Amino acid sequence: MTASQSLEAVLSGLAADRATGALRVGRAGTVYLTRGRVSHVESPGTPGVEEMLVASGRLRPATVRGVRQSAGELADGGERLVRQGLLTRGELQFCVLGATLDAAFFVLAAAGARTRFRPDDRHWIGDQWYFDVAGLFRECRRRRDRLDQVCPSPELDTRPVAPVPRVPAQRVVLTAVQWELLRHADGAATPADLARRLGRPVYAVLLAVRQLGAAGLLSEPEAAPDPPPGTDRGGPAATRAKKGPDAPPLPVRTRTGPRPAPAGDPADLTDIGVLIRLRDALERL
Repeated sequence: MTASQSLEAVLSGLAADRATGALRVGRAGTVYLTRGRVSHVESPGTPGVEEMLVASGRLRPATVRGVRQSAGELADGGERLVRQGLLTRGELQFCVLGATLDAAFFVLAAAGARTRFRPDDRHWIGDQWYFDVAGLFRECRRRRDRLDQVCPSPELDTRPVAPVPRVPAQRVVLTAVQWELLRHADGAATPADLARRLGRPVYAVLLAVRQLGAAGLLSEPEAAPDPPPGTDRGGPAATRAKKGPDAPPLPVRTRTGPRPAPAGDPADLTDIGVLIRLRDALERL
């Protein structure tokens, strides 16, 4: 499969063929399909199912490794976790759903990546959720639009998270995710770093960061000082320049519109509720 084909066209073709296997999307990640429906998505840039289970304290790393190895080609790791009483069916499905939607947000946005399909290749956790290709692309577009509605500043997605030294209000209400981010932000970790450190989906962290930015609770990056006349900006003089003690404080972005909506659960509970109701309705048909 060549890079000239859009990823949506490639996946739509596999869905029409009711294909089962794994579609490698360059370095962005892998999309797993079962009879033409997406059953799992994973990306090196987002926490996987095993990382989320371990980071949450639900399972120990050795336990997850053992189940993954024993699953082998049967790809029944999820069933083994449930049979051994390590997870309930609901916990497993909730975790897989969150990890899949999180990875899909980034993998399906990959443009120009070369794809390679491996027939009959399955994810070790097994099939826990199914998504139609068109619906998954719509959900990813909806999530991207939601980020821009909260705060149209995409640079926040990759910039280190640095809280303001002084809150620009008498009272601030934070969600659990926002509090965790501010508590663990060190001015060096990016949203993706914090998501992996906290065991939370990257999208939930991005949404919380955008909300914090809209509320004026994140510092703006320091601008590089102007070099002396006749000196290159990247030269030694610029390297030695320091911010003076009397320099004005960093500007704080104030909120002029309505208070941003609070961040949802790491896996976006609203979307999960809709998907669960749809699945239950389909099973009753």
